[in-house]
Order: sequence, then structure tokens, then C-alpha cells
Amino acid sequence: MTENRLLDIQNLSVWYKTYRGYAKVVDRISLYVGKGEKIGLVGESGCGKTTTMKAVMRTLDESAVHTPKGSRILFGGQDIVGMNSRELLELRRKHASMISQSPMAALNPVFTIGEQMLDVLKFSGLFDKKDKAGMKKAAHEAIRSVMIPDPERIMDSYPHQLSGGMRQRICIATCLLTPRELLIADEPGTALDVTVQEQIHKTLRSLVEEKHRSLIMITHSLGVARELVDRIYVMYAGHIVECCNARELFTNPLHPYAQGLLECVPRLSGGGLSAGIYGYIPSYVDPPKGCRFFNRCPDCRDVCRNEKPPSVEKSPGHTVACFNYV
Repeated sequence: MTENRLLDIQNLSVWYKTYRGYAKVVDRISLYVGKGEKIGLVGESGCGKTTTMKAVMRTLDESAVHTPKGSRILFGGQDIVGMNSRELLELRRKHASMISQSPMAALNPVFTIGEQMLDVLKFSGLFDKKDKAGMKKAAHEAIRSVMIPDPERIMDSYPHQLSGGMRQRICIATCLLTPRELLIADEPGTALDVTVQEQIHKTLRSLVEEKHRSLIMITHSLGVARELVDRIYVMYAGHIVECCNARELFTNPLHPYAQGLLECVPRLSGGGLSAGIYGYIPSYVDPPKGCRFFNRCPDCRDVCRNEKPPSVEKSPGHTVACFNYV
């Protein structure tokens, strides 16, 4: 199975430097994505999902973060953590791309949409740099693929002249301009209305299936994850607490946090509103020495406060980090 892995994250930690010390936002996590596989990374805000994916793309401010020794991010067998600037540029140009959940942070406000999209094509190696007509046609097709009419006008516009939803779709279109082996989608439907959101999800699904690409979908919506991905990683406070087949998570969730997330999903059959999961994510500067979920867990025991639970495989492909299953 190892040789079929496109991305293999091993023992990754990411610590942010703060005036109070290191904030250990991602703490020794491991996950993998197979070639042509679609995985989901779910969890509430602040759990470290986006930080993990930014570490994969190496877009974090490296002067503000610390990656302890032993952290490895293997892409096609090559360690991203140790890549030089030339190798990193090659990775971003041709092999992996990320749809940001904040389009105004991803788009340059002083360049038109057309200038930014054409630059992506110009340096991708897919077009002759003099073939402006071909690049322009490819940009128009990408814009139409995300349900935006009048691509000519859009390409002449600046980011601030578009709505939040249209900027988000432009970010998606830009990622679709060139073929990539890995597509990371960070809450791609955040600023979109439900009808466009459904169309975008269908576009992403057809893209990865037809071209046999790999997808990492970061989402808060368990419904979206169930619809789009093959496997789901449940992340809480910088730890992977459960991993299994997408459908199995809905029929047999094991970790108390995963069970709590599912209980928060409204049901058509009614039954009242969920009270949610009690409590808050712990401090990353001074995290608990045991399980990070212990102060919110209804099944907490003394061992949970003092020791980190190991990850155990309860059934083929279904792992959980909880002392209830050790």
C-alpha cells in the first residue's frame, strides 16, 4: 500500500511561536492520501486542519513557526519539509494546489483576475508563453466551469470588484487551470450559496474522478464529506482521533468526539436541537499532558488526564485514539 501513496504525512508537528511560548497546534499526526483517492479532514474551527495543509504546501511563515525534527511530509517519495526553493516551486507549479478558504488572501488586489490567471498558465509549462490566445481560451473555460458568466468582463476586473462568492469561485477556477496530482480544498463552499455550492462540489468530484487525481477536502460539514470523499480523518486539537471509511463513520463512530459531531447534525426526523459538545478546545500553549479531549469527554477516566491514548485499529481500516478501545 505504501507505494500507492501520493502524500504520506508522518509524525508531523507544527508549533507557532508566541510571546507565551510555543503553541503546539499540530502534534505528531500521521495521515496518507493514495493516488486517485479522496479524503476528508473534519473537525471544528481551530483544530489545526488548515495549518496541516499549509504545512504540506509550505505556505506558512517559516519565521513564525517551528517544525520539530522527525516531521516528514512525503510527496511521491520526496520530503517536502527538506525541499529547497526550486523544488518547492516545481511542486506548487505542477503537482499540488490549494483552494484557500479566504479568497482575498489568495488573490492579489493590485492585479486583474485575468493577469493572475494568465500568469499561472504562463509559468505552468503547458503553453508557449507567446500563445496568449490559447491561454486566454483556457482561462475562459475554467471561469465558465465554476458557473460564472461573461468571463471576458471577469478577467478585466479586480478582486474587490467581485462578490465574495465570485472571488471564491475564481480561486477554484485558478486551481483547475492546470492538471495537478493533488488538489487541497479548504472549505471551498464557505462563501457560496447552496445551489452554487452543490455545483462546485460536483465539479470537484468529476475533476478528481475523471483525471484520477487525489483530493483532500477540509470541511466542517459531515454531509459534504460523506458525499465527496472515500475516507475521513477526524481531527481534534491537533490530533487525529479517528480514521475510517466515510460511510462507516456515520454508521459506527467510535471516538466520543466523532460521536458528538454526528449528534450535532440536524435530522429530518426531528427530535429537538442538539446541545452540541460541551466546553472548548484546550490551550495550545499549555495543552493537557493526556488526551486533549478529556475535559469535554463524557467517558473521561483518570488515565485520560495523564496519558496520550494510542491509535488502535478496531477493524480493517478503522482506527481510533481512545482508551475506551485499548
